[in-house]
Amino acid sequence: MIDDKGRNVKSAGPSMAVSILGLEEVPNAGDNIYAVEQEKLTKLVAQERKNKEREDMIRQTSRVSLDDLFNKIEEGKQLALNLIVKADVQGSVEAVKQSLTKLSNDDVKVNVIHAAVGAISETDVMLADSSNSIIIGFNVRPDSNAKAIAERQHIDVKLYKIIYEAIEDVQLAMKGMLAPKFQDVYMGKAEVRNTFNISGVGTVAGCYVTDGKIVRNGGKLRIYRNDVMICEGNVLQLKRFKDDVKEVNQGFECGISIENFNDINIGDFIECYVTEEAKDRA
Repeated sequence: MIDDKGRNVKSAGPSMAVSILGLEEVPNAGDNIYAVEQEKLTKLVAQERKNKEREDMIRQTSRVSLDDLFNKIEEGKQLALNLIVKADVQGSVEAVKQSLTKLSNDDVKVNVIHAAVGAISETDVMLADSSNSIIIGFNVRPDSNAKAIAERQHIDVKLYKIIYEAIEDVQLAMKGMLAPKFQDVYMGKAEVRNTFNISGVGTVAGCYVTDGKIVRNGGKLRIYRNDVMICEGNVLQLKRFKDDVKEVNQGFECGISIENFNDINIGDFIECYVTEEAKDRA
């Protein structure tokens, strides 16, 4: 524990402000922290509280998505919309959570049953599955396992960069008007294994394509560091050895330069997607 003067302290009394390091998870604003003497008791209490939270969150209802929400409202089958919110920083978590909760009306009550900092994990997807929730991600993405499970279980995962867009989508869904004109289609993912500074071009990322393919024409990129998106941009160059190519498939190496972005690091992941016109809803 560190006090307001930057000194390490062993105890903190009432009204004393301290910074605490070493917590396994980022607590939410307003959470209570309890001090106990026995480590074994700490683990038991923590596990018991997690189990209770999970039991309170679970609702046995049919699968829901933003696209069919309005139909369920009209049929009288949908009285609550459960959401799980994940974001890159605590401030965003609180902002998204409060904004979405305020959307509740006489037809639908919006419940944010879980909100936390970090990437969308397998645990989040399993919770969404058991509680019939939609996952809202703000500047984060699902990890590989979470994405696979979400696709297999048909869990609705919505990713956003602007809070207003998330709010607007939920509002339109509640009014039965959700009909985006364009949608992002995932193409593939590459891991950055080296970087090169090229005169006149900037930083080129030496990558290995781990999933799908990276495409140049129409390809857009999202760069993730520790599962948090740090940049989004267009493909400036895509090369195999010294040749310009239109695409690079899984299992091959390539060089990628991102338009107007040079702060690429070894270990970053680059996701490639293309924007296509969405099909009209039936």
